[in-house]
Amino acid sequence: MIDQIRGGIRDSWAVALGLIPLGLAFGLLMTQVGFAWWWTPLFSVLIYAGSMEYLAINLITAGVGPVSAAITGFMVNFRHIFYGLTFPRHLVDSRAGRAYSTYALTDESYAIASARRPASGVHVLTVQIFCQLMWVLPGIVGALAGLIIPPGIQGMEFALVALFVVLAWETFRNNRDLSLILLAGGLAILAGLAAPGQLLMVALSVYFLVLIGRHLSPGLDKALEWRV
Repeated sequence: MIDQIRGGIRDSWAVALGLIPLGLAFGLLMTQVGFAWWWTPLFSVLIYAGSMEYLAINLITAGVGPVSAAITGFMVNFRHIFYGLTFPRHLVDSRAGRAYSTYALTDESYAIASARRPASGVHVLTVQIFCQLMWVLPGIVGALAGLIIPPGIQGMEFALVALFVVLAWETFRNNRDLSLILLAGGLAILAGLAAPGQLLMVALSVYFLVLIGRHLSPGLDKALEWRV
């Protein structure tokens, strides 16, 4: 078990390091918009969805109603439906462990599992627990620092974009099929033109259908494949 825990930390430390500035930025933003510092770990435990946590700040401060907030949250996190189809949660033996694994499924843990392909439930849970700790703890530090740092600091929110770039690159290194990137980018552009208000959900839905088509039709998959 110790070796599996070490393997989980070894596989996730690079992504976890990327979560540190992101968590710091989130905690700093929380206190600078007027929340008490303890709201930061509360958000990170109850919501635990990086992009949604950032968005929740805007939803709350703008006074958005619960129905609109729920619809927005569903659209933003719609991609997790697709994550759940292939995430190796079945490797976790205990019911409590599987429940936590479902709760802690994030972009980062999914990317790590896709790239490293863990062989045990302990490995899976180690990755998820380590990533959550590297999100929650820096968030608390950032929130406390925000109490003494002057307001108006610009650029911290870019940490989220930088992290997704790293995750995309790690996934591409594991599967160097350029057609997947071009297809995702093309669908994002088309969805932005056709349905700018629902870009994420539309693009992901169509992308998922295309991937299903490629899986069911090896000939189509071979025709579209472009490895570099």
